[in-house]
Amino acid sequence: MQRYFIDEQVDMEQFNISGDDYHHIVRVMRMKAGDDIICVTPTGKSAVCQIAEITDEIVVANVVKWEEGTTELPVQVVIASGLPKGDKLELIIQKGTELGAFEFVPFTASRSIVKWDGKKAAKKVERWQKIAKEAAEQSHRSHVPDVREPISFKELLKASNEYTYKLVAYEEEAREGEASVLSSTLSKLKEGDSLLIVFGPEGGLTSEEVALLNGNGFLACGLGPRILRTETAPLYALSAVSYHFELLR
Repeated sequence: MQRYFIDEQVDMEQFNISGDDYHHIVRVMRMKAGDDIICVTPTGKSAVCQIAEITDEIVVANVVKWEEGTTELPVQVVIASGLPKGDKLELIIQKGTELGAFEFVPFTASRSIVKWDGKKAAKKVERWQKIAKEAAEQSHRSHVPDVREPISFKELLKASNEYTYKLVAYEEEAREGEASVLSSTLSKLKEGDSLLIVFGPEGGLTSEEVALLNGNGFLACGLGPRILRTETAPLYALSAVSYHFELLR
């Protein structure tokens, strides 16, 4: 059943769907009155709905029943990625959303080859947000992760004060066999807590950047004995969080 994140909720019994989602329902899926869909409110509540009417601009959907339970992780995991080359960040956002990430914070690291073009910022962030929304719909999330506009490393340090726990994935820790920080941090997390994890770009983080992160309350952690690519490391961490909270019971 197709899932749509809806901004306009008429009341507890009806939704009006327009814009890109209207186009997807009418032009792509070719749905009609009587077909069922799932609508998700801005607060994360999901309802099975039946299409009651399709006009030239909106799809009117009536609530059949509200769903119980959630597919969201019990903790908010925020992925901060040093800007990588090409479409790697798009992959991180898409797959990270499927794995339960709450938010994405791209940042400019010392070794980031890509230089952020402020003139193209709005269009780029809009594309990233669309990728997150489509991935959230596909994976039956009830929350669309927010994708922030890239910030500087200094701004990242300042923003880190918002989170309950803070980690930095550092390949030197992996080389030295560090294997307990991620696990011990996860064991401390309680429902509703937030966890910010920082990952470097292709060339990794510099020792100076790691020292600054350490000085701002971050713990350096390894992600197993193998050195992971910049687009693989966040997915490893999210999988570990999912295993700890959703499968290891």
